[in-house]
Amino acid sequence: MWPFKAMYTGSVKFSEGIEWAIHCVAVLAGLPEGATLSNAALAEYHGISESYLVKHLKVLARVGILDSVPGPRGGFRLERSADRITLYDIVEAIEGKEPMFQCEEIRGRFPGCPQQNFARPCEIHAAMLKAEMEWRKSLQGVTIRDIQQQVRVSEEQRQLREAWLQKHVRLPVR
Repeated sequence: MWPFKAMYTGSVKFSEGIEWAIHCVAVLAGLPEGATLSNAALAEYHGISESYLVKHLKVLARVGILDSVPGPRGGFRLERSADRITLYDIVEAIEGKEPMFQCEEIRGRFPGCPQQNFARPCEIHAAMLKAEMEWRKSLQGVTIRDIQQQVRVSEEQRQLREAWLQKHVRLPVR
Protein backbone atom coordinates (compact mmCIF):
# COMPACT_ATOMS: atom_id res chain seq x y z
CA MET A 1 0.00 0.00 0.00
CA TRP A 2 1.41 3.34 -0.94
CA PRO A 3 2.76 5.41 0.82
CA PHE A 4 1.95 3.51 3.92
CA LYS A 5 2.81 0.15 5.35
CA ALA A 6 0.60 -1.92 7.57
CA MET A 7 1.91 -2.27 11.09
CA TYR A 8 1.26 -5.15 13.47
CA THR A 9 -1.37 -3.02 15.21
CA GLY A 10 -3.45 -3.01 12.07
CA SER A 11 -2.91 0.72 11.68
CA VAL A 12 -1.49 2.32 8.56
CA LYS A 13 1.49 4.67 8.72
CA PHE A 14 4.14 6.27 6.54
CA SER A 15 7.21 4.05 6.37
CA GLU A 16 10.19 5.04 8.50
CA GLY A 17 12.22 5.42 5.29
CA ILE A 18 10.27 8.57 4.46
CA GLU A 19 11.13 10.14 7.80
CA TRP A 20 14.78 9.16 7.42
CA ALA A 21 14.98 10.52 3.89
CA ILE A 22 13.37 13.86 4.77
CA HIS A 23 15.68 14.35 7.74
CA CYS A 24 18.77 13.51 5.65
CA VAL A 25 17.75 15.88 2.87
CA ALA A 26 17.17 18.62 5.46
CA VAL A 27 20.65 18.09 6.97
CA LEU A 28 22.27 18.12 3.53
CA ALA A 29 20.41 21.34 2.71
CA GLY A 30 22.32 23.05 5.52
CA LEU A 31 25.79 22.18 4.20
CA PRO A 32 28.10 24.66 2.50
CA GLU A 33 27.98 24.60 -1.29
CA GLY A 34 29.71 21.52 -2.73
CA ALA A 35 30.13 19.85 0.68
CA THR A 36 29.03 16.26 1.25
CA LEU A 37 28.27 13.85 4.05
CA SER A 38 28.85 10.12 3.79
CA ASN A 39 25.99 7.71 4.29
CA ALA A 40 27.80 6.49 7.42
CA ALA A 41 27.87 10.03 8.82
CA LEU A 42 24.19 10.61 8.03
CA ALA A 43 23.27 7.31 9.71
CA GLU A 44 25.39 8.19 12.75
CA TYR A 45 23.89 11.70 12.96
CA HIS A 46 20.36 10.29 13.09
CA GLY A 47 21.15 7.09 15.02
CA ILE A 48 19.72 4.85 12.30
CA SER A 49 20.78 1.81 10.28
CA GLU A 50 23.37 2.68 7.64
CA SER A 51 22.62 -0.35 5.48
CA TYR A 52 18.92 0.55 5.29
CA LEU A 53 19.55 4.29 4.94
CA VAL A 54 21.95 3.94 2.00
CA LYS A 55 19.22 2.25 -0.04
CA HIS A 56 17.04 5.33 0.39
CA LEU A 57 19.91 7.73 -0.33
CA LYS A 58 20.64 5.91 -3.58
CA VAL A 59 16.99 6.17 -4.60
CA LEU A 60 17.03 9.91 -3.86
CA ALA A 61 20.15 10.22 -6.01
CA ARG A 62 18.59 8.20 -8.83
CA VAL A 63 15.58 10.58 -9.03
CA GLY A 64 17.70 13.75 -8.90
CA ILE A 65 17.07 14.92 -5.35
CA LEU A 66 20.58 14.05 -4.16
CA ASP A 67 23.93 13.89 -5.91
CA SER A 68 26.16 10.94 -5.07
CA VAL A 69 29.78 12.05 -5.20
CA PRO A 70 32.39 9.27 -5.50
CA GLY A 71 35.85 9.25 -3.96
CA PRO A 72 37.48 9.93 -0.61
CA ARG A 73 35.86 13.39 -0.34
CA GLY A 74 32.60 12.06 -1.68
CA GLY A 75 29.27 11.37 -0.14
CA PHE A 76 25.85 12.89 -0.69
CA ARG A 77 24.76 16.46 -1.30
CA LEU A 78 21.67 18.10 -2.76
CA GLU A 79 21.28 17.85 -6.52
CA ARG A 80 18.97 20.87 -6.58
CA SER A 81 18.23 23.68 -4.16
CA ALA A 82 16.17 23.14 -1.01
CA ASP A 83 13.44 25.44 -2.30
CA ARG A 84 12.95 23.10 -5.29
CA ILE A 85 12.57 19.88 -3.26
CA THR A 86 9.13 19.22 -1.81
CA LEU A 87 8.15 16.73 0.84
CA TYR A 88 6.06 15.03 -1.82
CA ASP A 89 9.13 14.63 -4.07
CA ILE A 90 10.77 12.63 -1.28
CA VAL A 91 7.66 10.58 -0.45
CA GLU A 92 7.18 9.71 -4.11
CA ALA A 93 10.86 8.75 -4.49
CA ILE A 94 10.83 6.44 -1.46
CA GLU A 95 7.37 4.90 -1.78
CA GLY A 96 6.58 5.17 -5.48
CA LYS A 97 3.56 6.44 -7.36
CA GLU A 98 1.04 3.71 -6.57
CA PRO A 99 -2.24 4.93 -5.05
CA MET A 100 -2.44 4.44 -1.30
CA PHE A 101 -5.97 3.02 -1.43
CA GLN A 102 -6.65 -0.05 -3.54
CA CYS A 103 -10.40 -0.53 -4.04
CA GLU A 104 -11.26 -4.22 -4.34
CA GLU A 105 -14.93 -3.53 -5.17
CA ILE A 106 -16.09 -5.68 -2.27
CA ARG A 107 -19.44 -3.90 -2.33
CA GLY A 108 -20.50 -6.29 -5.09
CA ARG A 109 -19.48 -9.49 -3.31
CA PHE A 110 -22.48 -10.01 -1.07
CA PRO A 111 -24.90 -12.79 -2.12
CA GLY A 112 -27.32 -11.91 -4.90
CA CYS A 113 -25.63 -8.66 -5.90
CA PRO A 114 -24.82 -8.56 -9.63
CA GLN A 115 -21.83 -6.36 -10.53
CA GLN A 116 -23.88 -4.38 -13.08
CA ASN A 117 -25.77 -2.78 -10.17
CA PHE A 118 -22.81 -0.45 -9.74
CA ALA A 119 -22.77 1.98 -12.62
CA ARG A 120 -21.21 4.70 -10.42
CA PRO A 121 -17.79 4.44 -8.79
CA CYS A 122 -17.70 3.23 -5.21
CA GLU A 123 -18.36 6.16 -2.87
CA ILE A 124 -15.71 4.94 -0.45
CA HIS A 125 -13.14 4.70 -3.26
CA ALA A 126 -14.05 8.22 -4.44
CA ALA A 127 -13.68 9.63 -0.91
CA MET A 128 -10.31 7.94 -0.43
CA LEU A 129 -9.01 9.22 -3.77
CA LYS A 130 -10.13 12.75 -2.90
CA ALA A 131 -8.31 12.54 0.45
CA GLU A 132 -5.18 11.21 -1.25
CA MET A 133 -5.21 14.05 -3.77
CA GLU A 134 -5.47 16.54 -0.89
CA TRP A 135 -2.53 15.18 1.11
CA ARG A 136 -0.41 14.95 -2.05
CA LYS A 137 -1.25 18.58 -2.87
CA SER A 138 -0.43 19.60 0.69
CA LEU A 139 3.00 17.89 0.62
CA GLN A 140 3.71 19.41 -2.81
CA GLY A 141 3.35 22.82 -1.18
CA VAL A 142 6.03 22.26 1.48
CA THR A 143 9.70 22.50 0.53
CA ILE A 144 12.81 21.51 2.44
CA ARG A 145 13.58 25.25 2.67
CA ASP A 146 10.18 25.76 4.37
CA ILE A 147 11.07 23.07 6.90
CA GLN A 148 14.49 24.62 7.55
CA GLN A 149 12.90 28.00 8.22
CA GLN A 150 10.51 26.51 10.79
CA VAL A 151 13.10 24.59 12.82
CA ARG A 152 14.00 26.22 16.11
CA VAL A 153 16.96 24.98 18.13
CA SER A 154 18.69 26.26 21.24
CA GLU A 155 22.13 27.82 21.04
CA GLU A 156 23.55 24.72 22.73
CA GLN A 157 21.94 22.41 20.15
CA ARG A 158 23.23 24.60 17.32
CA GLN A 159 26.78 24.48 18.72
CA LEU A 160 26.68 20.69 19.15
CA ARG A 161 25.40 20.29 15.60
CA GLU A 162 28.09 22.58 14.21
CA ALA A 163 30.85 20.74 16.11
CA TRP A 164 29.59 17.40 14.80
CA LEU A 165 29.38 18.70 11.24
CA GLN A 166 32.93 20.12 11.38
CA LYS A 167 34.19 16.60 12.07
CA HIS A 168 32.16 14.91 9.34
CA VAL A 169 31.54 17.33 6.48
CA ARG A 170 33.66 16.71 3.41
CA LEU A 171 34.47 19.96 1.67
CA PRO A 172 35.40 20.00 -2.01
CA VAL A 173 39.02 20.52 -2.93
CA ARG A 174 39.50 23.90 -4.62
